[in-house]
Amino acid sequence: MGKLTVSQTKTLVLQKIRKVLLWIVATFFVSTILSVVVLRWVPVWFTPLMFIRLFQQAGQGHELVLRHRWVPLEDISPSLPKAVMAGEDARFLDHHGFDYRAIEYAAMRNISHPEKRKLGASTISQQTAKNVFLWPGRSWIRKGFEVYFTALIELVWSKERIMEVYLNSIEMGDGIYGASAVAEWHFHKSAADLTKSECALIAGSLPNPRKYNSADPGPYLRKRQGRILREMRFVKTLPEK
Repeated sequence: MGKLTVSQTKTLVLQKIRKVLLWIVATFFVSTILSVVVLRWVPVWFTPLMFIRLFQQAGQGHELVLRHRWVPLEDISPSLPKAVMAGEDARFLDHHGFDYRAIEYAAMRNISHPEKRKLGASTISQQTAKNVFLWPGRSWIRKGFEVYFTALIELVWSKERIMEVYLNSIEMGDGIYGASAVAEWHFHKSAADLTKSECALIAGSLPNPRKYNSADPGPYLRKRQGRILREMRFVKTLPEK
């Protein structure tokens, strides 16, 4: 076989690169779709954020704290889904992963008032996708993955399953993840026994649960609790799983 020309060599290299890229893309889609399908039924025991927090604790020389126990949705107070919808995503049961009205409002408000704290429009579905499959951050790459996983879980999971995973995986305090852990460590009871008022406190802390402690609420958190309690009356009830 004769020596390859420069043009032939380039063609072979490009073909190999194309094959590798196609293999990477195919592996990504197959693995992520399988993961989402499996987690339609399997509990989410750990999330990337849990491990990130452990590394942060170790790096700061703190005691390693990870409090988390999965409980099914029927073992969580029905007031908690209503509280988080009132506080985080009132149209959760109506949209398909993205609340375009909230996105438009947040964009207009951020443009018209750049001096104020940036307003977000992340839905419960987006937060669930981020918590379970991704890492914290604000890069466009991570946001792109968030959109992909949000669309995927909305397609494969029911709204009840999304809420179940959300309430079991969301950070609810320093080293505390999920409804069962926050109920035990902040209110000394089971997640099923949380009162409407306690659920509103938990939901009120979610924008920054490491800053706003639902076990020791300050004036700001009490104000949010009151607003959430009022708005819970207008939130749709989550269908039974």
